[in-house]
Amino acid sequence: MKLKIDLHVHSIYSSDSFISPTELVLWAKRRRLDGIAVTDHDCFESALKIAKETDFLIIPGMEISSRHGHIVGLNVQKKIPKGLESDETVDRIHAVGGLAIACHPVAFFKGSLGEHVTSKFDAIEVINSSAFPFAYCKKRSEELALRLKIPRIAGTDAHCAPEIGYAFTLVDAEPNVNSILNAIENGECWPQGGAIPFSLRLTREFRKLMRLSGVRHRELPEKLE
Repeated sequence: MKLKIDLHVHSIYSSDSFISPTELVLWAKRRRLDGIAVTDHDCFESALKIAKETDFLIIPGMEISSRHGHIVGLNVQKKIPKGLESDETVDRIHAVGGLAIACHPVAFFKGSLGEHVTSKFDAIEVINSSAFPFAYCKKRSEELALRLKIPRIAGTDAHCAPEIGYAFTLVDAEPNVNSILNAIENGECWPQGGAIPFSLRLTREFRKLMRLSGVRHRELPEKLE
């Protein structure tokens, strides 16, 4: 079974995202996705909370700020400290049964890993819809995955709901987390999609400016319950 999964989405539990749990599921279904990985910044509890509140397929994860750049951990359900070296972060992800993804490895302005991507990673995000410049990032990431012989995936890195699903990974798996993770690890996955439209990029930046000016998103929680 080929599943369409957006493997990199942020919810309102990331300070720079505006996607409520309700919007997340609504737009995922609108884009005809079969599942989403919730990968909030240095926070895994949000994905678990959202998964409990919906019957839509949620892959728990987090985007970890390592010393050398950002790393997505899929199926991470324990706290992994930020600020560790990238190799140690990957080891910690594996120790808790997760997959370590080199997200937007060469993108500008996104905390990319660059030369710190190694064959220890389980997959490389070769398509990140938010990466800039998009064509350059896709080409360089594809070359990196080919050189390291690492599976390739795609995700939007969405921070506003309409961005969801512009990129996704086709995964040959059953609709459950373990089957999907096994398929990714075995390379039974294919990155699809493209860049977020410029108009949506502008919308995201406008909302960030509004937040910085003191206008808060109406559903932004102060903390996880």
